[in-house]
Amino acid sequence: MKQYKVCVYAICKNEEKFVDRWAASMKEADAIYVLDTGSTDQTVSKLKKAGVHVTQKKIDPWRFDVARNESLTLVPEDTDICICTDLDEVLETGWRKKVEKAWKKDTTRLRYTFNWSFDEYGKPAVSFYGEKIHNRKDYAWRHPVHEVVENITGNEVYVTDDKIVVNHYPDHTKSRGSYLPLLELSVEESPENDRNMHYLGREYMYYQKWNESIDTLLRHLHLKSATWKDERCASMRFIARDYLHLNRYDEAKMWYEKAIVEAPYLREPWVELGMLEYELKEYESAVSHLKNALSVTINNKTYINEPYCYDGTVEDVLSVCLFPLGKKEEALKYALKALEMKPNDQRIIDNVKFIEESLTI
Repeated sequence: MKQYKVCVYAICKNEEKFVDRWAASMKEADAIYVLDTGSTDQTVSKLKKAGVHVTQKKIDPWRFDVARNESLTLVPEDTDICICTDLDEVLETGWRKKVEKAWKKDTTRLRYTFNWSFDEYGKPAVSFYGEKIHNRKDYAWRHPVHEVVENITGNEVYVTDDKIVVNHYPDHTKSRGSYLPLLELSVEESPENDRNMHYLGREYMYYQKWNESIDTLLRHLHLKSATWKDERCASMRFIARDYLHLNRYDEAKMWYEKAIVEAPYLREPWVELGMLEYELKEYESAVSHLKNALSVTINNKTYINEPYCYDGTVEDVLSVCLFPLGKKEEALKYALKALEMKPNDQRIIDNVKFIEESLTI
């Protein structure tokens, strides 16, 4: 017997290729509601064929929070548990029983494992806690882009279940063109919001607007609300990357060092500084920093994670740095470790063979 009424809701536009997979993974819900914001392909007809309740409405001017809130209004008010997903996401089979088991009478939101990306071997590359499972009455969406669902009552009770898993399989052909102006609008509307300021600085970096990125990320670091060390560390790393692209290597090193001081428990700043030193052929310093990176063994579930810090890249570059220092046996040890993690990488295979042959001379 079902304990709760559970509904899924989503927004979409021109996502016909995802409909069947998505709807099949959501079918454990009591009902599924979708706000279509202007599809011109077969998305709507395919959703309806799959038994999904579809409403069509154009949001103009476009804002993700407005669309999300509009989609939430489609969910009946007597729903106990709302699950918001996108059509390029898949809930792993058996999720309904896990959600109902984790949910308590006073629960308002449920955290779950969100696998944002996968490596070439199908293993999760970036994972963090998703937070888009919530009760019906206490939440609303906020921010034009990188929107979040916020508790509007001030009385929030979380539960967490890592075994509830949502996998993300994005459409990399979709444009991010609207993100930058929407982020600029977000910061204009909420200039003290540290999260949006960080995202805007990162977006400027993606657009190769190096100076704008530096200025914005510095604004993030000076906000009183910017207290999460992981995100502060990321802002410092991005400033360093900006300076790299401006060929200002001393400033880049300085900001990587600041990032290490900010969050020495993260691999990312150690790795990026070591990679820069490798590029500059400062092998001894690179070896030191890359080994410090490997001494960090806990990979926290946050969106800050960089896949290359745990996929064998560190071991690979460490091996390459050790070889010219004459430490061939140690270089072979790390090359073999890299090969274990990247067994199909021909360059690493060739490196292992080269180092082994050099040891016999």
